[in-house]
Amino acid sequence: MRVFVTGGTGAIGGHAVPALVAAGHGVTALARTPAKAAALERQGATALTGVSLFDRAGLAAAFAGHDAVVNLATAIPSMSRFMSARAMRDNLRVRVEGSAAVADAALDAGLGRVVQESVSMLYRDQGDRWIDEDSPVDHYPLTRGNFAAEANACRFAATGGGAAVILRLGWFLGPGAEHSEQLFAQARHHVGMILGHPAGYVSSIHLSDAASAVVAALGAPGGTYNVVDDEPLTKRAYANAVARAARTRPWVRGPGRAAYLLGDRLTSLTRSLRVSNARFRKETGWAPRYPSAREGWLATARSLTP
Repeated sequence: MRVFVTGGTGAIGGHAVPALVAAGHGVTALARTPAKAAALERQGATALTGVSLFDRAGLAAAFAGHDAVVNLATAIPSMSRFMSARAMRDNLRVRVEGSAAVADAALDAGLGRVVQESVSMLYRDQGDRWIDEDSPVDHYPLTRGNFAAEANACRFAATGGGAAVILRLGWFLGPGAEHSEQLFAQARHHVGMILGHPAGYVSSIHLSDAASAVVAALGAPGGTYNVVDDEPLTKRAYANAVARAARTRPWVRGPGRAAYLLGDRLTSLTRSLRVSNARFRKETGWAPRYPSAREGWLATARSLTP
Protein backbone atom coordinates (compact mmCIF):
# COMPACT_ATOMS: atom_id res chain seq x y z
CA MET A 1 0.00 0.00 0.00
CA ARG A 2 0.94 3.65 -0.35
CA VAL A 3 0.72 5.06 3.15
CA PHE A 4 0.89 8.67 4.29
CA VAL A 5 2.04 9.22 7.88
CA THR A 6 1.47 12.33 9.98
CA GLY A 7 3.56 12.48 13.13
CA GLY A 8 6.15 10.29 11.46
CA THR A 9 9.06 11.87 13.34
CA GLY A 10 7.52 11.55 16.81
CA ALA A 11 7.98 8.87 19.45
CA ILE A 12 5.91 6.17 17.77
CA GLY A 13 6.45 7.52 14.26
CA GLY A 14 10.19 7.01 14.57
CA HIS A 15 9.49 3.29 14.92
CA ALA A 16 6.38 3.03 12.72
CA VAL A 17 7.88 4.55 9.58
CA PRO A 18 10.75 2.03 9.27
CA ALA A 19 8.36 -0.79 10.22
CA LEU A 20 6.00 0.20 7.41
CA VAL A 21 8.89 0.42 4.95
CA ALA A 22 10.21 -2.98 6.07
CA ALA A 23 6.74 -4.45 5.49
CA GLY A 24 6.93 -3.35 1.86
CA HIS A 25 4.70 -0.28 1.96
CA GLY A 26 5.51 2.95 0.18
CA VAL A 27 5.63 5.65 2.86
CA THR A 28 5.33 9.42 2.66
CA ALA A 29 5.56 11.45 5.87
CA LEU A 30 5.29 15.06 6.93
CA ALA A 31 8.46 16.77 8.16
CA ARG A 32 8.62 20.21 9.75
CA THR A 33 12.39 20.72 9.46
CA PRO A 34 15.16 19.72 7.02
CA ALA A 35 16.76 17.61 9.73
CA LYS A 36 13.55 15.64 10.27
CA ALA A 37 13.10 15.28 6.52
CA ALA A 38 16.61 13.84 6.26
CA ALA A 39 15.86 11.37 9.07
CA LEU A 40 12.75 10.15 7.25
CA GLU A 41 14.66 9.73 4.00
CA ARG A 42 17.29 7.64 5.81
CA GLN A 43 14.48 5.37 7.00
CA GLY A 44 13.36 4.80 3.42
CA ALA A 45 10.36 7.17 3.41
CA THR A 46 9.60 10.12 1.17
CA ALA A 47 9.61 13.29 3.25
CA LEU A 48 7.18 16.13 2.55
CA THR A 49 7.83 19.62 3.89
CA GLY A 50 5.87 22.83 3.61
CA VAL A 51 2.46 21.36 4.49
CA SER A 52 0.79 22.05 7.82
CA LEU A 53 -1.10 19.45 9.80
CA PHE A 54 -3.94 21.98 10.03
CA ASP A 55 -4.14 22.70 6.27
CA ARG A 56 -6.99 20.57 4.88
CA ALA A 57 -6.41 21.54 1.25
CA GLY A 58 -2.66 21.08 1.49
CA LEU A 59 -3.06 17.68 3.12
CA ALA A 60 -5.63 16.56 0.53
CA ALA A 61 -3.20 17.37 -2.26
CA ALA A 62 -0.45 15.51 -0.43
CA PHE A 63 -2.68 12.47 0.20
CA ALA A 64 -3.58 12.10 -3.49
CA GLY A 65 -2.45 8.74 -4.83
CA HIS A 66 -2.17 7.14 -1.39
CA ASP A 67 -4.26 4.27 -0.05
CA ALA A 68 -4.27 5.12 3.64
CA VAL A 69 -3.22 7.73 6.16
CA VAL A 70 -1.83 6.94 9.60
CA ASN A 71 -2.27 9.84 12.01
CA LEU A 72 0.30 9.62 14.80
CA ALA A 73 0.57 13.37 15.39
CA THR A 74 0.66 14.46 19.03
CA ALA A 75 2.37 17.13 21.11
CA ILE A 76 2.41 15.36 24.48
CA PRO A 77 4.65 17.37 26.84
CA SER A 78 7.57 15.88 28.73
CA MET A 79 7.22 14.92 32.39
CA SER A 80 8.71 18.25 33.43
CA ARG A 81 5.97 20.13 31.51
CA PHE A 82 3.11 17.70 32.04
CA MET A 83 1.37 20.07 34.45
CA SER A 84 1.69 23.03 32.04
CA ALA A 85 -1.68 24.25 30.78
CA ARG A 86 -0.03 25.85 27.75
CA ALA A 87 1.74 22.63 26.78
CA MET A 88 -1.52 20.73 27.09
CA ARG A 89 -3.28 23.30 24.88
CA ASP A 90 -0.74 22.63 22.13
CA ASN A 91 -1.45 18.90 22.32
CA LEU A 92 -5.20 19.54 22.39
CA ARG A 93 -5.01 21.55 19.18
CA VAL A 94 -3.09 18.78 17.43
CA ARG A 95 -5.59 16.19 18.62
CA VAL A 96 -8.75 18.20 17.86
CA GLU A 97 -7.98 20.43 14.88
CA GLY A 98 -5.19 18.33 13.41
CA SER A 99 -7.19 15.10 13.39
CA ALA A 100 -10.16 16.92 11.85
CA ALA A 101 -7.99 18.25 9.03
CA VAL A 102 -6.54 14.77 8.44
CA ALA A 103 -9.98 13.12 8.32
CA ASP A 104 -11.42 15.79 6.03
CA ALA A 105 -8.41 15.68 3.73
CA ALA A 106 -8.61 11.88 3.58
CA LEU A 107 -12.24 12.21 2.47
CA ASP A 108 -11.32 14.82 -0.12
CA ALA A 109 -8.51 12.66 -1.50
CA GLY A 110 -10.62 9.51 -1.62
CA LEU A 111 -8.46 7.44 0.71
CA GLY A 112 -9.72 4.02 1.71
CA ARG A 113 -8.42 3.90 5.27
CA VAL A 114 -7.58 6.10 8.25
CA VAL A 115 -5.58 4.74 11.19
CA GLN A 116 -5.84 7.01 14.22
CA GLU A 117 -3.65 6.83 17.32
CA SER A 118 -5.46 7.10 20.66
CA VAL A 119 -4.75 5.98 24.24
CA SER A 120 -6.00 3.30 26.61
CA MET A 121 -6.06 5.80 29.49
CA LEU A 122 -9.58 6.74 28.36
CA TYR A 123 -11.05 3.85 30.35
CA ARG A 124 -12.44 4.16 33.85
CA ASP A 125 -10.45 2.77 36.75
CA GLN A 126 -11.42 -0.91 37.00
CA GLY A 127 -9.12 -2.04 39.77
CA ASP A 128 -7.90 -5.57 39.03
CA ARG A 129 -10.67 -6.33 36.50
CA TRP A 130 -9.76 -6.82 32.83
CA ILE A 131 -10.71 -4.02 30.44
CA ASP A 132 -11.73 -4.58 26.83
CA GLU A 133 -12.98 -2.24 24.11
CA ASP A 134 -16.55 -2.41 25.44
CA SER A 135 -15.58 -1.28 28.95
CA PRO A 136 -16.81 2.14 30.10
CA VAL A 137 -14.70 5.16 29.26
CA ASP A 138 -14.28 8.31 31.30
CA HIS A 139 -14.53 11.92 30.13
CA TYR A 140 -12.11 14.18 31.99
CA PRO A 141 -10.22 17.24 30.68
CA LEU A 142 -7.15 15.46 29.33
CA THR A 143 -9.23 13.02 27.30
CA ARG A 144 -10.96 15.70 25.25
CA GLY A 145 -8.40 15.61 22.47
CA ASN A 146 -8.36 11.82 22.25
CA PHE A 147 -12.13 11.57 22.05
CA ALA A 148 -12.13 14.27 19.35
CA ALA A 149 -9.50 12.38 17.33
CA GLU A 150 -11.48 9.16 17.62
CA ALA A 151 -14.69 10.96 16.60
CA ASN A 152 -13.00 12.45 13.55
CA ALA A 153 -11.79 9.03 12.43
CA CYS A 154 -15.28 7.61 12.92
CA ARG A 155 -16.73 10.51 10.93
CA PHE A 156 -14.42 9.58 8.04
CA ALA A 157 -15.87 6.06 8.03
CA ALA A 158 -19.47 7.15 8.56
CA THR A 159 -19.44 9.54 5.60
CA GLY A 160 -18.27 6.99 3.06
CA GLY A 161 -14.54 7.40 3.40
CA GLY A 162 -13.70 3.77 4.02
CA ALA A 163 -12.38 1.98 7.09
CA ALA A 164 -11.33 3.76 10.27
CA VAL A 165 -9.07 1.90 12.70
CA ILE A 166 -8.51 3.44 16.12
CA LEU A 167 -5.59 2.16 18.20
CA ARG A 168 -5.87 2.77 21.94
CA LEU A 169 -2.25 2.46 22.95
CA GLY A 170 -0.84 1.83 26.40
CA TRP A 171 1.89 3.74 28.24
CA PHE A 172 4.84 4.07 25.88
CA LEU A 173 8.20 2.70 26.83
CA GLY A 174 11.34 2.42 24.77
CA PRO A 175 13.96 4.67 23.19
CA GLY A 176 12.34 7.73 21.68
CA ALA A 177 9.65 8.10 24.35
CA GLU A 178 10.95 11.07 26.35
CA HIS A 179 9.03 10.28 29.53
CA SER A 180 10.29 6.69 29.33
CA GLU A 181 13.88 7.88 29.10
CA GLN A 182 13.27 10.18 32.07
CA LEU A 183 11.86 7.32 34.16
CA PHE A 184 14.94 5.26 33.35
CA ALA A 185 17.24 8.13 34.33
CA GLN A 186 15.39 8.47 37.65
CA ALA A 187 15.73 4.74 38.28
CA ARG A 188 19.48 4.98 37.77
CA HIS A 189 19.43 7.53 40.59
CA HIS A 190 17.47 5.11 42.80
CA VAL A 191 14.09 6.81 42.39
CA GLY A 192 11.08 4.57 41.73
CA MET A 193 8.10 6.42 40.23
CA ILE A 194 4.70 5.11 41.38
CA LEU A 195 1.62 7.16 40.52
CA GLY A 196 -1.47 6.08 42.43
CA HIS A 197 -2.05 2.92 44.46
CA PRO A 198 0.93 0.52 44.20
CA ALA A 199 -1.47 -2.38 43.57
CA GLY A 200 -3.12 -0.58 40.63
CA TYR A 201 -2.32 -1.76 37.12
CA VAL A 202 -0.31 -0.22 34.29
CA SER A 203 -0.93 -1.29 30.69
CA SER A 204 2.10 -0.42 28.61
CA ILE A 205 3.48 -0.98 25.12
CA HIS A 206 7.01 -0.90 23.78
CA LEU A 207 7.32 1.53 20.88
CA SER A 208 8.52 -1.19 18.52
CA ASP A 209 5.40 -3.23 19.34
CA ALA A 210 3.23 -0.15 18.81
CA ALA A 211 4.90 0.22 15.41
CA SER A 212 4.17 -3.38 14.42
CA ALA A 213 0.56 -2.77 15.50
CA VAL A 214 0.38 0.19 13.09
CA VAL A 215 1.47 -2.14 10.28
CA ALA A 216 -1.13 -4.72 11.32
CA ALA A 217 -3.83 -2.03 11.46
CA LEU A 218 -3.59 -1.59 7.68
CA GLY A 219 -5.29 -4.96 7.32
CA ALA A 220 -7.62 -4.82 10.32
CA PRO A 221 -11.40 -4.53 10.06
CA GLY A 222 -12.58 -1.04 10.90
CA GLY A 223 -13.07 -0.49 14.62
CA THR A 224 -11.44 0.38 17.91
CA TYR A 225 -8.68 -1.79 19.36
CA ASN A 226 -6.56 -1.86 22.50
CA VAL A 227 -2.85 -2.10 21.74
CA VAL A 228 -1.03 -3.02 24.93
CA ASP A 229 1.36 -5.74 26.02
CA ASP A 230 0.07 -9.15 27.12
CA GLU A 231 0.64 -8.81 30.86
CA PRO A 232 -0.18 -5.51 32.57
CA LEU A 233 1.89 -5.06 35.73
CA THR A 234 0.95 -3.53 39.04
CA LYS A 235 2.54 -0.14 39.58
CA ARG A 236 4.83 -1.62 42.21
CA ALA A 237 5.94 -4.36 39.80
CA TYR A 238 6.34 -1.80 37.02
CA ALA A 239 8.67 0.35 39.17
CA ASN A 240 10.62 -2.80 40.06
CA ALA A 241 10.93 -3.66 36.36
CA VAL A 242 12.42 -0.24 35.63
CA ALA A 243 14.83 -0.60 38.56
CA ARG A 244 15.89 -4.07 37.45
CA ALA A 245 16.58 -2.81 33.95
CA ALA A 246 18.64 0.06 35.40
CA ARG A 247 20.46 -2.41 37.68
CA THR A 248 19.63 -0.41 40.78
CA ARG A 249 17.42 -0.62 43.84
CA PRO A 250 14.93 2.19 44.48
CA TRP A 251 15.76 4.12 47.64
CA VAL A 252 12.79 6.44 47.17
CA ARG A 253 9.34 5.47 45.86
CA GLY A 254 6.58 7.93 45.19
CA PRO A 255 4.46 9.91 45.11
CA GLY A 256 2.10 6.92 45.40
CA ARG A 257 -1.43 7.74 46.50
CA ALA A 258 -0.42 11.36 47.13
CA ALA A 259 -0.60 11.80 43.34
CA TYR A 260 -4.40 11.68 43.65
CA LEU A 261 -4.20 15.15 45.22
CA LEU A 262 -3.20 16.58 41.83
CA GLY A 263 -6.63 15.70 40.44
CA ASP A 264 -7.46 15.64 36.74
CA ARG A 265 -3.96 16.57 35.59
CA LEU A 266 -2.66 13.15 36.61
CA THR A 267 -5.79 11.01 36.57
CA SER A 268 -4.70 9.36 33.31
CA LEU A 269 -1.63 8.08 35.16
CA THR A 270 -2.99 7.34 38.63
CA ARG A 271 -5.90 5.05 37.73
CA SER A 272 -5.71 1.25 37.58
CA LEU A 273 -6.02 -0.05 34.01
CA ARG A 274 -5.64 -3.76 33.35
CA VAL A 275 -6.27 -3.61 29.61
CA SER A 276 -6.64 -6.62 27.29
CA ASN A 277 -5.25 -6.78 23.74
CA ALA A 278 -7.24 -9.94 22.89
CA ARG A 279 -9.47 -8.37 20.23
CA PHE A 280 -6.61 -6.91 18.19
CA ARG A 281 -4.63 -10.15 18.43
CA LYS A 282 -7.64 -12.13 17.22
CA GLU A 283 -8.49 -9.84 14.31
CA THR A 284 -4.97 -9.30 12.98
CA GLY A 285 -2.68 -12.04 14.32
CA TRP A 286 -0.51 -9.33 15.87
CA ALA A 287 1.45 -10.16 19.00
CA PRO A 288 3.88 -8.00 20.97
CA ARG A 289 7.54 -8.90 20.87
CA TYR A 290 7.79 -7.84 24.52
CA PRO A 291 4.95 -9.54 26.45
CA SER A 292 5.28 -7.26 29.47
CA ALA A 293 7.12 -4.20 30.72
CA ARG A 294 9.69 -6.50 32.32
CA GLU A 295 11.03 -7.54 28.92
CA GLY A 296 10.33 -4.13 27.41
CA TRP A 297 12.38 -2.30 30.00
CA LEU A 298 15.31 -4.70 29.67
CA ALA A 299 15.34 -4.01 25.92
CA THR A 300 15.04 -0.29 26.58
CA ALA A 301 17.99 -0.39 28.94
CA ARG A 302 20.15 -2.05 26.30
CA SER A 303 19.33 0.82 23.94
CA LEU A 304 19.83 3.62 26.48
CA THR A 305 22.90 2.36 28.33
CA PRO A 306 26.23 3.35 26.72
